[in-house]
Amino acid sequence: MKATNWPEALKPLLKKYKNKKHPLEYNSIYQLIIMVVLSAQDSDKHINSLAPALFKAFPDMKALAKADEELLIPFVGKVRNHRNKISWLLEMAQTLKQDKNIPLMMEELTAMKGIGRKSANVIMREAGVKAEGIIVDLHVVRVAPRLGITTSTDPKKIEADLMEVMPQKTWGDIGMAISFLGRETCRPKDPKHEACVVSKDCEYCRTNVRGK
Repeated sequence: MKATNWPEALKPLLKKYKNKKHPLEYNSIYQLIIMVVLSAQDSDKHINSLAPALFKAFPDMKALAKADEELLIPFVGKVRNHRNKISWLLEMAQTLKQDKNIPLMMEELTAMKGIGRKSANVIMREAGVKAEGIIVDLHVVRVAPRLGITTSTDPKKIEADLMEVMPQKTWGDIGMAISFLGRETCRPKDPKHEACVVSKDCEYCRTNVRGK
């Protein structure tokens, strides 16, 4: 079988979701970095629901740096793994001190506790800086193997496989585009093949729908 030309095959997906904002409802890079840390192993919807009260109380990095765990518990106490996340956020705020000091490079972002490559890629993408990798969230982990781009379920290997087949100029958008596909169309159960813009090149669709 002829190898898929992924840059060409994924063009409709990139077009559909290009520049679409991340589902986290942030209004600044400060808000985004805090919400990204809080959303790990939790849902964007849950973090969006508590964010307004949190940011009213702590509107910037300077205000957060003056906080302590007991002050933050009422705002994020229902977030999964909240005690570790509070510790990471306080350390971040006390190190950076001001919003203008928030880094936007992979090495500097991932040096901070609570921020791995996926989180760093999200922050960099939303900030509009040059991508150094590709976002691989839980949706991409499910959808990329379905499409046939990778055979791995390991986020680091999936990111490497995507970076190998996609030109660097698409890195900032392709991970988020695949994530949106997974959120809206390529659901875990009963994916909407008829609504999928990349179904003709999808290995899962070829095997489970057209192959029947």
